[in-house]
Amino acid sequence: MSTARINAITKANEPLLSFLPVWEEHRARPETLDFAFGNPQEMVIDGYASALAAATHPRDKSHYAYKFSEEDSRRLVADYLREWRGQPFLAEDIAMTPGAFGAIATTLGTLVDIGDEVLYSDPPWFFYESMILAAGATPMSVPVRSEDFDLDLDRIADAITDKTRLMIVNTPHNPTGRIYPPATLQGLADVLSEASERFGRPIFLLSDEPYSRLVFSDAEFTSPSEYYPHTLISYSYGKILLTPGQRVGWLALSPLMPDREELRSDVFMAQVAGGWQFPSAVMQYSLDELHHLSIDLVELERKRDLFVAGLRDAGYDLLSPQATFYLWMHCPDADDAAFARRLAGMGVLVLPGSTCAAPGFFRITFTGTAEMIERSLPVFRNAR
Repeated sequence: MSTARINAITKANEPLLSFLPVWEEHRARPETLDFAFGNPQEMVIDGYASALAAATHPRDKSHYAYKFSEEDSRRLVADYLREWRGQPFLAEDIAMTPGAFGAIATTLGTLVDIGDEVLYSDPPWFFYESMILAAGATPMSVPVRSEDFDLDLDRIADAITDKTRLMIVNTPHNPTGRIYPPATLQGLADVLSEASERFGRPIFLLSDEPYSRLVFSDAEFTSPSEYYPHTLISYSYGKILLTPGQRVGWLALSPLMPDREELRSDVFMAQVAGGWQFPSAVMQYSLDELHHLSIDLVELERKRDLFVAGLRDAGYDLLSPQATFYLWMHCPDADDAAFARRLAGMGVLVLPGSTCAAPGFFRITFTGTAEMIERSLPVFRNAR
């Protein structure tokens, strides 16, 4: 990778790099309430450690040999998607990856050439831009609608050029917690289909769905893959299990995609050439047990409601998220990084919106306990 590309990646991450020393300084203090990142604040859920422990026991001499996508893992995911999505996914459509990170990197390595453009929504997950730059492509961000955080289809249509090769849609969306509704997804499919026909080649869609099982009872999730045939889906188990350090996920090709057989081979080669983008043997062996586990979604929703009510009562402007474990809101200070530093000094860590290319906002992660949330509310009130 060239020095120029490294410098561009570094520049794209300057707000995050500036915040990390603040987080590192305060997070280890016993009194600190850490709501900055999606890390666990309690012990791992029952069944997780025992599933991994059982998977470490060697079954044969090849137990710890090089692993591609294990057939049992691929079949499990395909069966699950067929049942959930009602579409004829096959095991051959599934590539096992080290989390959604690996699935996104594999997608870029499969589809994107130097000089191509990749669209994504703003505010984004903070590593989209870096990964697109690392692939040699040009990142193109399109702001969501300010009033409801839905996709702005007119802006997306205007941003597409003859160089557009891929669009990344993150639903449910980090950081806003928004689920894009069926009408929006159908409109997006129409925009991409029209542009693909106009430019004479398909514009692919990556539906980044690591939060698709973290949906609250007052919402319903629909995948873009139901509306647009040239869709790939990325997923990570690290969210539903709240174990982000254990990397396992998958990349799925939509069964509606025409002539996808060649793309399956391209995905495999991108995984190999991209730094062996396959999960470890132990993570794949344990998937049969891990797939059925989940953090307590009822308790997560209770914490959402507790936080939203308390922050609104304290004068903050925010929409209640439909999914994920994030709250996204306007910052009471013009300088969101300064506000985050001030909160850190008061014992509460949040993520400045500028790290997600959205100055003037900040994000709270409610993976902590209800007791942590209750202790934080007076701090948020006093910080205004």
